[in-house]
This record gives sequence, structure tokens and C-alpha cells, in this order.
Amino acid sequence: MSASAGPAPPLKDGTAVLVRCADMEDPYATVEIGNPNAREAVLEVKVHFVDAYGSPLLDTVNQVGVPAKDKVTYRVSAKIPYIERIARCEVKPVARAVW
Repeated sequence: MSASAGPAPPLKDGTAVLVRCADMEDPYATVEIGNPNAREAVLEVKVHFVDAYGSPLLDTVNQVGVPAKDKVTYRVSAKIPYIERIARCEVKPVARAVW
């Protein structure tokens, strides 16, 4: 009788760090997403585009595949009619492990 490996351990959440916010010249926010797991994971990244008064202009949620123990750079579109009003981008620092 052989021993089975059993189920894989649950995935840990990853990290998300804002590299660059969107602007009129380049309407994409750039986010670096890190995967601490020993296997590839799909991580959920949340980016919020906010105006100078702190009011939300656009909230995004993206699922991004990241190789094991690696980081990827991901661009989030902010192509909205009022892109000139974006004052800052906010990234949730925890990238939730989806699968």
C-alpha cells in the first residue's frame, strides 16, 4: 500500500504594491503582485482611483495569475471619461488568493 500525498495546503494571500498611478499620458496604474506560495496562484488585486477630494472615481478588481514564489507587474486600465480627475491610486496591499 502506498501513501498518498494528500491535498495541497491552502494558498496564502499575496501582496500588491502600487508602482505607478494612471494619468492622462498613460491611463493605466501599474501594480506589482507577489506570490509567496510554492505553486502558481491566481490572486485578486483591488485598485481604487480617487479624485483630489478623496471621492472614488473607479474601483477595479482583477484576478491575476502569478508564478510560484515570484512577482509580476500588472497594468490596470483607468480609461474613464474623467481620467483627468484622478489624483491618486490606492491599492489594497493584500492580494487575496483565489485559486
